[in-house]
Amino acid sequence: MSSSESGNTGPLGYEQTLMYGHYTRELGDYAKQEAARIKGEKERVQLESEVDGSRYRELTCCQRSKECLLRCRQWIFTKVGEDWIFLLLLGVIMALLSFAMDYTIAKFQLAHIWLHHELRNSVVLQFAAWVLFPIVFISFSSGFVHIVGPNAIGSGIPEMKTILRGVVLKEYLTFRTLVAKMVGLITSLGSGLPLGKEGPFVHVASIVATLLSKLITSFRGIYQNESRNVEMLAAACAVGVSCTFSAPIGGVLFSIEVTATYFAVRNYWRGF
Repeated sequence: MSSSESGNTGPLGYEQTLMYGHYTRELGDYAKQEAARIKGEKERVQLESEVDGSRYRELTCCQRSKECLLRCRQWIFTKVGEDWIFLLLLGVIMALLSFAMDYTIAKFQLAHIWLHHELRNSVVLQFAAWVLFPIVFISFSSGFVHIVGPNAIGSGIPEMKTILRGVVLKEYLTFRTLVAKMVGLITSLGSGLPLGKEGPFVHVASIVATLLSKLITSFRGIYQNESRNVEMLAAACAVGVSCTFSAPIGGVLFSIEVTATYFAVRNYWRGF
C-alpha cells in the first residue's frame, strides 16, 4: 500500500477504493485491542485512587482538615455560586463596619456631653468645650482626608454613578480611600454636626466590594469580568443604603436609581 493510500485508512483499517472500499483489519482484533485499552485505563484510574487514598491516610490531622475544608469550599461554590457567596461576605462585612462606626460615633457624642457636664462649675469653660469639641474633630477630619486620601472627599454617589456608566476613576476604590473615608466619616459624625452617612456609606460599600474581589482569589473572576463587576457594584450600592437605614427594599430601589440607564432583573434579588 502506498503512503497516499495509507493516509486514507480509517480507524478499523478501512481503505477507500474507487468503488466501495474494504476493511484491511479484522473487527475481532480491533475489539480485542479496544477492550485491552479500556481495561488498562480502568486499572490506571483504580491505582491512582488507591495512591490518593494512601496519601490521604498519611496526612496529618491538620492537613486532613485543610483538605476537607477545601473540598467543602469547592462544593459550596459549585452548588450555591460564587456571586451569592461574594454578596453574603459583602453584607456581613458591611454590617460589622456599620456597627463599629455607629458604636464609635455614639462614644464620641457621649464624650462631648460628658465633658460639658464635667465643666458645669464654669459657664465659660462649658461654652468653650461645647464649641471647640466639634471644631477639633472637624479640623482633624478634613486634614486627615486631605493627607491620606483626597478621593474620599464628598458624598461618593455622583462618582459611583460615573463609574457605573463605564468611566474609570483611578485611586477612587482603593484601601487608602477606604481608610480616609471611614476615619473622616466617624470624626465628622462624632463631632455632633447634623450630617448623614448615606452617600459616604455607598462609597464605602463599593470600595469593600472592589477590594474583596481583588484580594480573594476565588472572586477574581468577578473583578476581571466588566459586566459582573458593574453588577456587584450596583449590589454594593444597595448594601450601603441598607446598612445605613436598615431597609433592604429601599437599598434595592436606590440601586435602581443609581443605575437608571440599565438594570438587570437578576440584580433585584442580589441587591436584596
